[in-house]
Amino acid sequence: MPVAARMRQAMEAGSWIRQMFELGIQLKRQHGEQNVFDLSLGNPILEPPAAFRAELKRLAEDPATGTHRYMPNAGYPETRQVIAAKLAKELRLPFTGQHVVMTCGAGGAINVVFKALLDPGDEVLVLAPYFPEYLGYADNHGGVARVVPFTEGFQPDLDALRKAITPRTKVLMVNSPNNPSGMVYSEECLRGIAGVLAGAETRFGHSVYLVSDEPYANLVYDGMALPRPLLHHQASILVTSYSKDLSLAGERIGYLAVHPSCPDVQELVDACTYANRVLGFVNAPALMQRVVRTLQEQRVDVAWYQRQRDRLYEGLRATGYMLHKPEGAFYAFPKSPIPDDVAFMKELLEERVIVTPGVGFGAPGYFRISYSVEERVLDGALEGFARVAKQHKLIP
Repeated sequence: MPVAARMRQAMEAGSWIRQMFELGIQLKRQHGEQNVFDLSLGNPILEPPAAFRAELKRLAEDPATGTHRYMPNAGYPETRQVIAAKLAKELRLPFTGQHVVMTCGAGGAINVVFKALLDPGDEVLVLAPYFPEYLGYADNHGGVARVVPFTEGFQPDLDALRKAITPRTKVLMVNSPNNPSGMVYSEECLRGIAGVLAGAETRFGHSVYLVSDEPYANLVYDGMALPRPLLHHQASILVTSYSKDLSLAGERIGYLAVHPSCPDVQELVDACTYANRVLGFVNAPALMQRVVRTLQEQRVDVAWYQRQRDRLYEGLRATGYMLHKPEGAFYAFPKSPIPDDVAFMKELLEERVIVTPGVGFGAPGYFRISYSVEERVLDGALEGFARVAKQHKLIP
């Protein structure tokens, strides 16, 4: 058998997100796309801002010499400096271009960071509910992922976090706004996390790195000011992408930024730059680095996502579902009417409504909805949710 046993096992386990996406394709072939209501995949539905197309056209019509050649593995210095200036303004930390490495999306950035930090057997703590690829990313680099449970409102359980840290803990992953819950970690929560990490660093005599995955940082609602993890812990690294706030998911462009006061900051940046090369990324896409350099203040229509959030939340609550109102991203994470979220997902499939069971995010008993979909899809799904709610007598 040519495939490694470890890879075969991982493929069989798979990702519930992708499994449901593939199932959606099958159902659309069977029933027609207009009759299937697929809420499984967080694929940005909005087109990029007009400024993106304008800049892309400008670069295509008047390319600089060497536009498509290799550049330093960390990326174009000009792009890194623009990003650093924006971070310095937002976070009031002394970022420079030397703290930034351009990457192939946030997923590429996380793999680069793990390659730079992890020795075999080092532990990566993952806060449930979590983006399931974190587990695979840790395994890619010999790390051991350990899941920390959540408490009310999908906030991390700080007592459980404290107990989960061992001398082998190297990284804590933080994702806020959160995929799958859509919730934002509060300032108080982030201070608590930082206190737990500081205590562990004192006990064990080494840094515990906070890796903050922030692709949804610009998709927050109701005028909320987003609390930022890097303001609470110096041994921290921000990873993000332009996939969601500019709808450039397929272009695979993002970056990592190491906290300017992180211990051994230059060595860590150098290690990330080297990892970018030896992992085969080599560098982030050249053309996209040039494009996003001019788009730092651009966003998709966040108000449209908020309207989708409101329609979904109000529709589900009206039919008896229990859920927290999402504060950011474009996901909702309702409680399943029955304990078995996979069985409930199958009931929804009878209505040709496709969601992702919470077990795939470390939160059995819930299910994830992506409302980054066409309005007609959301309308059809709400009708299906209502019919299933009647079966479970959720509606008074």
